[in-house]
Amino acid sequence: AGAPRRKSTTSLSTTEPPLLRTSTRTIYTAGRPPWYDEHGAQSKEAFAIGLCGGSASGKTTVANKIIEALDVPWVVLLSMDAFYKDLSSEEQAMAANNDYNFDHPGAFDFELLVATLRKLKQGKSVKIPVYDFTTHRRQKDWKNVYGASVIIFEGIMSFADKELLQLLDMKIFVDTDSDIRLVRRLRRDITERGRDIEGVIKQYNKFVKPAFEQYIEPTMRLADIVVPRGGGNMVAIDLIVQHVHSQLEEVNTDCTKEGGAIMALLASAQQNQPLPQTLNVLESTPQVRGLHTIIRNKETSRDEFIFYSKRLMRLLIEHALTFLPSQSCVVQTPQGQEYEGRSYNGKGITGVSVLRAGETMEPALRAVCKDVRIGKILIQTNLDSGEPELHYLRLPKDISEDHVILMDSTVSTGAAAMMAVRVLLDHEVQEDQIVLVSLLMAELGVHSVAYAFPKVKIITTAVDKSLDDFLHVIPGIGDFGDRYFGTDGSDSWSDEEQPSY
Repeated sequence: AGAPRRKSTTSLSTTEPPLLRTSTRTIYTAGRPPWYDEHGAQSKEAFAIGLCGGSASGKTTVANKIIEALDVPWVVLLSMDAFYKDLSSEEQAMAANNDYNFDHPGAFDFELLVATLRKLKQGKSVKIPVYDFTTHRRQKDWKNVYGASVIIFEGIMSFADKELLQLLDMKIFVDTDSDIRLVRRLRRDITERGRDIEGVIKQYNKFVKPAFEQYIEPTMRLADIVVPRGGGNMVAIDLIVQHVHSQLEEVNTDCTKEGGAIMALLASAQQNQPLPQTLNVLESTPQVRGLHTIIRNKETSRDEFIFYSKRLMRLLIEHALTFLPSQSCVVQTPQGQEYEGRSYNGKGITGVSVLRAGETMEPALRAVCKDVRIGKILIQTNLDSGEPELHYLRLPKDISEDHVILMDSTVSTGAAAMMAVRVLLDHEVQEDQIVLVSLLMAELGVHSVAYAFPKVKIITTAVDKSLDDFLHVIPGIGDFGDRYFGTDGSDSWSDEEQPSY
C-alpha cells in the first residue's frame, strides 16, 4: 500500500492526439474532467457553437473540420435536421409532390430543440430524435447523447429563435455561393434522400431559395464570425479553433484550482465530524471480522483473496437490498393459508459497477437479484491533475425509473464515487434511489459523497480512519483490483485502468 504510484502506459503524450481512429469511428481516449463542484452541482456548462447557413452551404463540413482541429474529447455534433416535425398524412402527400416547405421555421420543433440543447449544456443525458427523410417521420428509437464539453449545433435556422440564440456561446455563419449550394443540394437529395432531379429543382425554386432570402441570409448579421467558402476556408476555421481553445482553457484552469481547494476543504471539514446518517455499516460479526482479517492480510493468496472477497460481497449485497423500498403483501401457502409478507415496491433494479474493481461485485448482485440489469462506468485518475476523469459509460435504457445499486470495491477520497453518482443524476436517476455499495471506505470518502449527495444511501462492510500520501485507505486492503485480478506483481500498469479514488 505504501509503494509509489505507478505510471500508466496508456497515458497520453503531449505530441499524440487523445484519440484512436478506426475505419468507421473516432474513439477518444482522454477522459472528461469533473463538471460539478463539491456540492455535486454543475460548475461549468458545455461550450455551444452555433453554425448557420443556407441549405448545402457546407455547415456539416465546417463542423467536422472544427472538431478535427479542436482535438478535444467529448464533442457533440447536433444537427437541426433531427428536429423536423412529424408530418401528418396530408403533409406527407404534399412532401411527396415537393409541395411541403421544409425550409420554413414552422417545419422545426423549436420547443424540443431548445429543451434538448439546454439539457446538453447543463451536462444532462438527452435523447435525440432520428428523422427519416424518406417517410418524413421520426423513427421509433431515438439516439442517446451525453457528456458534452463542446456542442456544435448546425442547421439552416440555427439563428431563427431568440431562446435558441441565448444558448449559443459562439455564432458562425457559413456563406457559400448559391450555385454551389444548388449543385450540392441536387447531389445530396438525389443520392441520399431518394428524390428525383425535377422535384429537387422545383422545391429549390419554390421554397429553398425564397426561404434563404427571407429567413436565413438576414441572420448573418447575428454571427460572431462569417466563414466564406465553407469547409475550404482553413484560415477562418483556425481562428475559430483558437478562440474555442482559449475559452476552454480559461474554464478548465478555474475548475482545476477549485478542484484542489474542494479536496482540501472536504478533508478539513470532515475532521472530528460524526459519520453521516445515510451511512450504514454491516454489523461486525465474528464472521465479517474474520473475512476482513483474511482479505486484509498481505500474505493471503490470490485464490483465497477472491474466495473470501466474494463471500463478503454476497453479505454486503444482501444487506444493501434491505434498504430498497418494500410493501406488505399477502400470499397463499401450499397449505391454503395466508402469509403476510413483503415485496419490492419499485419499478426495477439496476446495478452499475465502477470499472474495473466494481465489476467484481456484479456476480453477487446477479445471484440475489433475478434478471437485474447491469451498467458500467469507467473512471480513471489523471496522474497530472489528480482528478477523476470519465472515460466510458454504458447504462441500460430508462434507468431513470430504477433503483440503482452503484458498486465500487473501495472508496478512499470519494472522488470517483461522486463522479459516478453525478453521471446517474445526469441520466435522471433520483438521488434517493441510489445506493452506493463498497466493501471498504475511508471516512473522507464517506463524508465527500454524503456532503455532495445527502440523499444517497451508503452501505459498506467497514470504514477506515485515514489515507496515506498516495490516497490509499489506512489500514486498508491494498489495491483491490490488483489483488483480485493478479496484476499487483507487475512493475507498470498494463492496459488495465488506474485505481479510482
